[in-house]
Amino acid sequence: MSTRLEGIYAITDEVLTPDETVVKQVQTALKHGVKIIQYRNKSVDDTEVEMVCRELQALCKKYKATFIIDDRPHLAQKIQADGLHIGKDDMNLKEAREIYPEGIIGVSCYGSTRLAKEAESEGADYVAFGSFFHSPTKPKSGIISTNVIEKAKKSVDIPVCAIGGINSSNIHHIALKQPDMISVVSAVFDGDIEENLIQLKKGMKI
Repeated sequence: MSTRLEGIYAITDEVLTPDETVVKQVQTALKHGVKIIQYRNKSVDDTEVEMVCRELQALCKKYKATFIIDDRPHLAQKIQADGLHIGKDDMNLKEAREIYPEGIIGVSCYGSTRLAKEAESEGADYVAFGSFFHSPTKPKSGIISTNVIEKAKKSVDIPVCAIGGINSSNIHHIALKQPDMISVVSAVFDGDIEENLIQLKKGMKI
């Protein structure tokens, strides 16, 4: 499973990737090297996004990428999505696993390796840390040190994801810490997706 949890992890956004265009935008991202896609939309219910999530799941399958849904365990189970992501304000891991028993579950741990260890012991498949820089999509997120990535990699045996304010001008600071995944939102989807990914890969030295 962990071999599917590496590389650039792109998260969709209600403003930058509205449901009317998200499939086309994600396809461009997949064509140019994104390995993991997370669909994130906090403002509508499952029935309104089921069709677009089914399209994204099929697209990721075509490109041999991993499709993860944010905070929708029932939908993830219904469409057999590759994965589910949950944060501190979402359902807890045990409940999520009961609803969604077999796929990947990732857990946001912010700046806490303690939370990461707990998540691993409860069956999480990866843990995410951030924000490392000011995030245009989550402006209220606290900023943490990049040293957390190194501590996390020593603390857990599951893949580690870095997220929060990462862009082409600072991604090298994150890449040096060698997380398994580097997660981006606006750095991929704001503007020219192909060019954005060229610049991100340069920063990662891929």
